[in-house]
Amino acid sequence: MKAKECRELTNEELDVRRTQTREEMFHMRMQRATSRLEKPTRLRELRRDIARIETILHERKRGGE
Repeated sequence: MKAKECRELTNEELDVRRTQTREEMFHMRMQRATSRLEKPTRLRELRRDIARIETILHERKRGGE
């Protein structure tokens, strides 16, 4: 997800997206531990998506929008 796409979402939608992304990341880490992970680069993408979402939420909280 691009930052531009994230900025178009509301805070509630971003919270839902963050929760879904964290759950997906948890499942992918479990797959990695059992050596069944098909796309290792997806972990990096998920981690960066979470960081983008949290950055946007923090900016909005501080009034930087």
